[in-house]
Formats: sequence, C-alpha cells, structure tokens
Amino acid sequence: MTTSFAAAHPGFLSAAAMIAAVVLCSTTGEVLTAAAMQSIGDLDDIRARSGMAGAIRAVLTSPLFFSGVFFLALAFFALLLALNHLDLSLVAPASASLTLVTNAVAGKVFLKENVDHRRWAAALLVCLGVYLLAH
Repeated sequence: MTTSFAAAHPGFLSAAAMIAAVVLCSTTGEVLTAAAMQSIGDLDDIRARSGMAGAIRAVLTSPLFFSGVFFLALAFFALLLALNHLDLSLVAPASASLTLVTNAVAGKVFLKENVDHRRWAAALLVCLGVYLLAH
C-alpha cells in the first residue's frame, strides 16, 4: 500500500488548520489557567493561612484550572498531530510565535492585562517572521 504525495504532504489549508488548532487550544488553556490563578489569589497567602494542603486544595477545586489543563492537553495532542503531518521547521516556530501573538490579544481582551506598545511591536514582528517562514 503506497501513500500518495497529496496524502503525505497536506495542503496549505490543512497545515494552517493544524497550526491554528495548536495555537487556539494553547491560548485558551493558558487564558483559563491564568484566570483560575487570578480568581484563586496569592498561593503564598493561602499557604500561610491554610498550609500547603490548603494551597493545593484551592487549585484542585477550581473548575477554571481544570478547564485550562484540558485545553493545554488538547494543544499537546494537536501539536503531535501537526508534527505527524508537517515539518518540524514549520510547526514549531509557527505555533510558538503565533501563540505569543494570540496570548497578547487574549491577555488584553479577556484578562484586562496592560499590553504595552513594545509587546504589540514584538507581536507584529513575530507575524512578519511567520509570514516569511511560510513563504
């Protein structure tokens, strides 16, 4: 049984979809995890009041935390799928750098973080680099 060239080398849309799945799942997981840690509060304060068991309990009873872990696990498996079908030299830089960009946007929109002009400039340069890498 032989594999056709088209099956062995996915097209642009397939490659973009695989990388987008990695980036979106990773960003969702990181935003949910960050939101969970913001809602839990300072773990040092919790540990001072309730000990290490209290700090662990605070994290393990957070639904946001487990949602974040779930999406990070999905991102890992999406990365494995992408690496199975695409070149490492494309997947690794594209997924890592685009995740940086989406994290900046999601941090600003969902977590109300202060994203300064240097971080936006870095995100634009990352986009330019990914574009150059893909072409």
